[in-house]
Amino acid sequence: MYPELMLIPMREELTRAGIEEAKTGDAVKAALAQPGTTMVVVNSVCGCAAGKMRPGVRLALANAANQPDHKISVFAGQDREATETARSYFTGHPPTSPSIAILRDGQLVFMMPRPVIEQSTAQEIAAHLIHAFDSICAKTNA
Repeated sequence: MYPELMLIPMREELTRAGIEEAKTGDAVKAALAQPGTTMVVVNSVCGCAAGKMRPGVRLALANAANQPDHKISVFAGQDREATETARSYFTGHPPTSPSIAILRDGQLVFMMPRPVIEQSTAQEIAAHLIHAFDSICAKTNA
């Protein structure tokens, strides 16, 4: 585990974008029990999180017309219980850090694992997320 002081800027990069930190398993469960869509960002200290994932997420949130109802992050390697709890919802996907998931009513509907993040630019990640937001999170007028 890294000193918490070192992680503050990495955490704040997402919280300043409106993503709530979930530091315990109970906090993750409570967030995912809410109705609607929830984006879960598995944060990390690695270079692809710093140079690609976090900037891509921020860019998507700044430019997307449709967004998840709820947004949380867990920090892999730091908030272990929260990360393990979040990953338990990512059925069919091996654990990777960083990663981005969208769940609807607690069920996984979108997953961007580390290999996709590693092979993408921040702009490509943002475009992929905006497309997912538009197809998964758009509100319909009934």
